[in-house]
Amino acid sequence: MNLVIKRIFTKVGNSHNVIVVRSINTETLSRWWYKITNQKPKRRTYKADIYGLESYEVYETDKKIGFSAYCLLIIPISAFALGTWQVQRLKWKTDLVEKLKTPRTNFEPIELPENLEDLDTKEYYPIKVRGKFLYDKEFVAAYRSLIKDGKPSDAYFSFGSQSQRGYHIITPFKLADRDLTILVNRGWIPKTMKNSPEIQKTNIQDKQEIVGILRLKEKRPPFIPRNRPQQNLWYYRDVDEMAEKGNASPIYIEMVFNKNLNQYPIGGQTRIELRNEHLSYLLTWYCLSAATAFMWYRKFMKGIPLTQ
Repeated sequence: MNLVIKRIFTKVGNSHNVIVVRSINTETLSRWWYKITNQKPKRRTYKADIYGLESYEVYETDKKIGFSAYCLLIIPISAFALGTWQVQRLKWKTDLVEKLKTPRTNFEPIELPENLEDLDTKEYYPIKVRGKFLYDKEFVAAYRSLIKDGKPSDAYFSFGSQSQRGYHIITPFKLADRDLTILVNRGWIPKTMKNSPEIQKTNIQDKQEIVGILRLKEKRPPFIPRNRPQQNLWYYRDVDEMAEKGNASPIYIEMVFNKNLNQYPIGGQTRIELRNEHLSYLLTWYCLSAATAFMWYRKFMKGIPLTQ
């Protein structure tokens, strides 16, 4: 490339071209490059040409970035991708928190809409239905923390000494005024009462009117195991899977508090208070990405040991 440029300027014959060619010759370009990358050069001397009376030196290096070094770029790239994903999660959580600032759960109960597609905009609304529980098809969802006043409770109830890890009882509910069966989360019970006959004593066989908070299908969060319906392990709220297990339509409500608070199952298991820590998560991932990218640049581009 330099030879071609030199020939062009030689044909032009301008005296200033000598200075231009000297500024873009191999020696100058190599000096610039190794000054930018801070690499130690290996000098190689060439004889003088027609543009210079003295010999000149070219800076070279034997150091190359290997394949394994490029593989390490996966760390900053992955951290950046996770930070970007947390940006999306932050927007989702912020919208959800804003939705709960005016608690829909405090609204007057509404009737179940005739058009079930209207339920897509009614999450957290109290829904009033009348019908009969199908206890023979109920199942439990493990493992769940006890919710009290809209948030997980770390305390113990006065009427029991059980820990706050247990089950939610999910029971199909056959409506009286239409041919439709929905799912009702009747509440929380401790692990020790899973097969207790005391739970069955609270079952009401007659038709009744209940009020529950509407909850929609929850997408599977990243890094969370898949639900295992056969083992009653529900890591997230997949209404479609639950409806299939309970032989019901994919409509899911959570009963409000029982009138008798000393009675299992404990209703009111709708979590209203949400933590929003996605901002700290995204800052952590982005900082990790920047730090590891800088370390890679110092190590493989500038040749500076990491311990220096």
